[in-house]
Amino acid sequence: MIYVIGSGPGNKDFMTLEAIEAIKKCDTIVGYKTYINLIKDLIEDKELVENGMRQEKERCEMALKLSSEGKIVGLISGGDSGIYGMAGLVYELNSKLEKKEEIKIVCGVTSSISAASVLGAPIMHDFCQISLSDLMTDWKLIEKRISLAAEADFVIAIYNPRSKGRSEHLKRAFEIMGEYKSPSTPVGIVKNSGRDGQEMYIMEFKDMNFDICDMSTMVIVGNKESYIDDGKIITPRGYNI
Repeated sequence: MIYVIGSGPGNKDFMTLEAIEAIKKCDTIVGYKTYINLIKDLIEDKELVENGMRQEKERCEMALKLSSEGKIVGLISGGDSGIYGMAGLVYELNSKLEKKEEIKIVCGVTSSISAASVLGAPIMHDFCQISLSDLMTDWKLIEKRISLAAEADFVIAIYNPRSKGRSEHLKRAFEIMGEYKSPSTPVGIVKNSGRDGQEMYIMEFKDMNFDICDMSTMVIVGNKESYIDDGKIITPRGYNI
């Protein structure tokens, strides 16, 4: 049995009760060491199997192996396991097995939701989530998605906005969105959302500060109706008020 557990942003206060209860049921916890460190107080009595970044396939394979040996396994995924997490990969690998393991997805709070709560109400209307990581998605396709989402006036939540190896991707994304977004469009930036060291910035599109963004940052770009009031971003749902 494998519980694929979305551990949320990293603070126990932002974990679902289902996630906490699922961890209690597990014999063994498998996960990326950074995410495991964030919930260490919940798994002190468990067998731990940890590895590093870009070893997602190995983690899922280990979880399937341990489950096949009769263990109850918690496969830890940051945020929500079904959003850029482990859920899809472990299902894909399981589908190739002759004897499939039982899998239960345990939802969590993803970064866009966590960051939105800090910023006010920026995603009250239709929105999309786009990752700027091109490790597994061609950059031209990412550019197309950004362009079409901006043209359709979605609020856009940007994951993995900027790394040392992709220092210019976020700037390029803003160039593309700038064809459709007003210079006064609100932009919210949250670093380490739901974790120690959380930082929040709100500015207009034309004043975007790329330098403060990194891989621990969520960027939310409003739509044409979004506005800033009293240090918060509000995207109207359309109520007649």
